[in-house]
Amino acid sequence: MDINSPKVTNQVSPGTEYGKKTRVRYTILFILFVITTINYADRATISIAGTPMSKELGLDPILMGYVFSAFSWAYVLGQLPGGWFLDRFGSKKIYTFSIFFWSLFTLMQGFVGFFSVGITIMMLFILRFMVGLAEAPSFPANSRIVSAWFPTKERGMASAIFNSAQYFATVIFAPIMAWLTSSFGWEFVFIIMGLVGMAMCGIWVKTVYGPKDHPKVNQAELEYIEEGGALVHLDQAKAGNGQNTPKWGYLKQLLTNRMTLGIYIAQYCLNTLTYFFLTWFPVYLVTDRGMSILKAGFVASLPALCGFAGGILGGIISDFLLRKGKSLSVARKTPIVIGMLLSTSMVICNYVEVDWLVVSIMALAFFGKGIGALGWAVVSDTSPKEMGGLSGGLFNTFGNLAGITTPIVIGYILQATGSFNGALIFVGANAFMVIICYLLIVGEIKRFELRREPT
Repeated sequence: MDINSPKVTNQVSPGTEYGKKTRVRYTILFILFVITTINYADRATISIAGTPMSKELGLDPILMGYVFSAFSWAYVLGQLPGGWFLDRFGSKKIYTFSIFFWSLFTLMQGFVGFFSVGITIMMLFILRFMVGLAEAPSFPANSRIVSAWFPTKERGMASAIFNSAQYFATVIFAPIMAWLTSSFGWEFVFIIMGLVGMAMCGIWVKTVYGPKDHPKVNQAELEYIEEGGALVHLDQAKAGNGQNTPKWGYLKQLLTNRMTLGIYIAQYCLNTLTYFFLTWFPVYLVTDRGMSILKAGFVASLPALCGFAGGILGGIISDFLLRKGKSLSVARKTPIVIGMLLSTSMVICNYVEVDWLVVSIMALAFFGKGIGALGWAVVSDTSPKEMGGLSGGLFNTFGNLAGITTPIVIGYILQATGSFNGALIFVGANAFMVIICYLLIVGEIKRFELRREPT
């Protein structure tokens, strides 16, 4: 059976009048949010299970460091191929394989303890690498699906919702995975999360289709989203005949265009904030602020809550400005600039001694990061119709290079200065660079039109 489309297309749902729009797009968005939450939870499994696993298996910090790094390297390497596959074969088919295989590789990590230490290390590295590779198409696919299902004036909120799942995953799954580890053992974190992902893969296949193929969407909703700028034909004619294969030469056009390059650089700088909070923030609380590990673990979850709230608010503000008649550039740039200004406030922590005030400032900074995290909405607005997946993959490549560089740069700063003061200035400066990119480099935000290459 073709997983891309059901047998009946463009059929008005029974009992649904033509003039009354269905709201199938919100069901699609809910599924994207749930899938992305599981996506980020599977990324975090190794951090939750890492301490007891390393003790039981006798893995030293250097070996665990290699295991931790495997995901980011593969995730970055897989962005462009993943985006190409999305444009070549369509979002649903590639995303289905992505969900299934990242869940399978997560599940398999629960059984590495049966082998010797040498084999265990090799298997963990390979499996984490494969999880990163399998997850690579996920965010470009999210962007393509939102582009296909949502009109421009609703796209900011839709993108903010699926993007905010990264914070929601920490809030919901971190306590669950910690409980599984303490009650049953670290192996069950991988096994349970892998099974959850596989179950969700089955739900995905049965519920997600393109706008033109969904059995429950009616003509009124189709016309509404298409007239509003949704790319409802995005995954049509992905029959594998090669006629719609995206050309790699088009990447040069994206990399030499001022607007798109500014967007990509801004995402790298913004993700520096993300990876600071994911890696060094708990260490900062323990070493610089003298908190216990237990207290630091609780405190570290507060920015995630604030980031989730900020992410939703950023989408609301952006779409509100569009409905009020503001240009797309104003509607997208305003929350980004405001959010990044709030994020730069973390530098104030260098001059504050009271713990609760430090935590409050950091929560404000992550709240601002959430408000300003509209990059995926901008990608949906600007990606060429012919290569939304490849464009999203390029955008995500730039963004996730920060996952490799940020921990290393901060490590060198700490080694050279013995303090986090320089690290906070480094991260705050990256937030300010996002503002510079959007105000001085990006220019007008609009759909990028490719120049046709000679055949």
